Amino acid sequence: MIVSLYTSRVILNTLGVEDYGIYNVVGGVVTMFAFFNSAMSSATQRFLSFEIGKGDFVQLRKTFNATQIIHIGIAVLIFILAETVGLWFVKTYLVIPPERLQSAIWVYHFSVLSFMVSIIQVPYNATIIAHERMNVYAYVSIIEVSLKLLIVFMLTWITYDKLKLYGILHFGVVFIIAAIYRVYTRSNFEESKFELVKDQKLYKTLISYSGWSLFGNIAGVAQGQGVNFILNIFFGPVLNAARGIAIQVQSALQAFVSNFQIAVNPQIIKYYSADNKDYLLSLVIRSSKLSFYLFFSLSLPILLEVDLILKLWLNIVPDFAVIFTKLVLISILISCISGPLQTLVQATGKIRNYQIIISFLLLLILPLSYIFLKNGYPPEITLYITIVIELFALLFRLLLLKKLINFPLFIYLKEVLAKNILIVILALLLTTPFVIYFESSNIRLVFMFLFSLCVNFTLIYHIGLVKNERNFIKNFFRKFFIDLTNKQ
Repeated sequence: MIVSLYTSRVILNTLGVEDYGIYNVVGGVVTMFAFFNSAMSSATQRFLSFEIGKGDFVQLRKTFNATQIIHIGIAVLIFILAETVGLWFVKTYLVIPPERLQSAIWVYHFSVLSFMVSIIQVPYNATIIAHERMNVYAYVSIIEVSLKLLIVFMLTWITYDKLKLYGILHFGVVFIIAAIYRVYTRSNFEESKFELVKDQKLYKTLISYSGWSLFGNIAGVAQGQGVNFILNIFFGPVLNAARGIAIQVQSALQAFVSNFQIAVNPQIIKYYSADNKDYLLSLVIRSSKLSFYLFFSLSLPILLEVDLILKLWLNIVPDFAVIFTKLVLISILISCISGPLQTLVQATGKIRNYQIIISFLLLLILPLSYIFLKNGYPPEITLYITIVIELFALLFRLLLLKKLINFPLFIYLKEVLAKNILIVILALLLTTPFVIYFESSNIRLVFMFLFSLCVNFTLIYHIGLVKNERNFIKNFFRKFFIDLTNKQ
């Protein structure tokens, strides 16, 4: 997270606000085609974890190789679409200064190549996660951010068009990380040895499952990149830079929650495949709750001190970056507790109705944003719309799970939503007076970070956790201090 935030600052200062905005919106065109890959990625993760949970390693090998063949096909399809339809869209509709168009096209081509490598890599990453080799995932992630840090220094050392150079170097990092994952997977998991799978039923099952996931991923693209394009059309690349900054903050903080859920998701699917319903529901409720606590603990001090943090972090703060950052964090606070719920739906394999309803809700963000912007509303209206839609989506997820597997709705409302709301209210009541009555300064910033963390941890421990969770924490720290004393 620290390296990610630092590199964002230097890249913004090195590229400048306009080029940084161009990179975000041009890269977004490539990401627009991600719904093909994302749909298949969720299917890959689900079916690999499901077969490991069943202990069927013959079917596991067939599943891995079938998904690998499908992903190669997806990579070829996206390359064709990106270099025809996507390239036409960049040249025709995006607002890019004429003198930077050539550099933007250069970055676009390398973004396509980076994306193709990432697509072909999906089955290998999914295998590592399904086997729960989280230490490998952690080590490679550290290597990845270290290489990205090296990119930052190279941008300042090498005299060349910075936008073009950044596109080339970013592709290099993606290629190296993909190679590391592939070598490790091939060396450690037998099922990753390639064989040509001719099981038409398996292909049909995988594609059918991912076909329904396609709706959700199209909605995700509309919610993210679609809104980004609309902002570009109405306000130009400078506003894309502001939104890009907000997304960088979101990504850095959300990494904690995402990695926590990456560790949890295979367990949810395996418990479902083993028909262990009690552990399954307990894990879903607990992981939803802890996901929220993690993100809220990190985001609260940023929400309170965002103006000063962005000034210290960036030096150059694009217009609207402050309000965008606040609203993006609030949106993710709502959506982060839905991750385990989505995984539970995927585990059942009955995703049609879920995808149709949730995707329709999320798709509404794009036309509603366009209508409001067309009628003269400020750009932050897009995020207010997103927050309202996310609330409705959470409600419908719970109702659909209730119908699908008789999900304990009352327990979830009591243990997750009610406790989350109470903790947020109390934390804000205890921390906001310091922001109101004390002048903004570096000293107040440090104090707010420390004080808000203490407030959050105290509230979470006494209100958010149940007795056995508190006992677990007590025993953990007791053992830690005993071990520390013995070593001394």
